[in-house]
Amino acid sequence: MAARITASATVRAVKENKSLPARAALVLIGLKISVRQRGCNGLSYVLDYATEKSKLDEEVVQDGVRVIIDRKAQLSLLGTEMDYIEGKLSSEFIFNNPNIKGTCGCGESFSV
Repeated sequence: MAARITASATVRAVKENKSLPARAALVLIGLKISVRQRGCNGLSYVLDYATEKSKLDEEVVQDGVRVIIDRKAQLSLLGTEMDYIEGKLSSEFIFNNPNIKGTCGCGESFSV
């Protein structure tokens, strides 16, 4: 005859509810758009990753995509359409900006 094993457990009441923050399966990083003084025509777009929005930055969320616009770039980007294209030789973001008064020959810088 086999011996029977019994187990016991102690139940205690929890005084505080210390719930752990839920961990996301995936952490998304936003894209931050800035404009910097550089290039042969004056200004150039700068794209960088961002995990948080600064106090005066503008946040745009469209179709589940989060883009942060640097406060210094907001006026020069008003009305701009941003797109991403993939070609056989390159992939890039394209800015259709109605505020641009001139561009350089290579398309890397602009003036407003």
